[in-house]
Amino acid sequence: MLFTVLLSCMLAGCSAPSVQTTAPKGYHLVWKDEFNTSKHSLPSHQWWYETGDKGWGNHELENYVKAVNGNDTCALVSDGTLKIVAKPSSGKVCSVRMNTNKSWKYGYFEAKMKLPGGLGTWPAFWMMPKNNKSWPHDGEIDIMEEVGLNPNNIHCTIHCGAYNHVLGTQKGTAKLIPDAEQAFHVYAVEWTPDYIKGFIDGELYFSFDNDHTGNHETWPFDAPFYLKLNLAWGGDWGGSKGVDPSALPATFVIDYVRVYQK
Repeated sequence: MLFTVLLSCMLAGCSAPSVQTTAPKGYHLVWKDEFNTSKHSLPSHQWWYETGDKGWGNHELENYVKAVNGNDTCALVSDGTLKIVAKPSSGKVCSVRMNTNKSWKYGYFEAKMKLPGGLGTWPAFWMMPKNNKSWPHDGEIDIMEEVGLNPNNIHCTIHCGAYNHVLGTQKGTAKLIPDAEQAFHVYAVEWTPDYIKGFIDGELYFSFDNDHTGNHETWPFDAPFYLKLNLAWGGDWGGSKGVDPSALPATFVIDYVRVYQK
């Protein structure tokens, strides 16, 4: 039977099925960007950009631009995907750090992505509070982070006043996905009043529970957060073993971003 199926696929020219996941039972789709527009630019009503070469708290080397910086396009939509590109520009490396205009309190948040490679790259899909006043006290949810110095190791992490990387107390889990830089995978979190759980291709690999003490330092995750996508270059983590300029241009490919709520 297996031989027959394989032969049929060969004759028909079919390919391996793409990764598909669905939100947990009880959730429905409330927001999405499938990046299927025929235009190369992103819809302005969906996203806004952070700009500048401020180091961003991690001594990063990139200069974030508004998708297009002169003749350099660092975020473009083509072939049904968003491509965030880090590339040399005027003696610096320009890239993109973009945020959803909308924010949500609780839900299931997922994106299907293929990660860039190369020493110095640091792609991320994450969440920050809409009304962030003080980091890390107001919280941060890192749905997916990876650094080129440790390729294909995917991290899901939360940060807050009691648990953060400055103190070395952050709560997170890493999982090896051997082809994360060559193939698309779905990265997601489910965030409820009781827990935050991280998934890759629908498989649970991280969980952080609300201690229900009412302490903002241990659970600030009771306010609206927005989604973020960015590709950093260098920095305290991404550049801890140096950077390799030959890795540029580096491209972070996003097939879709979806938000579900109960």
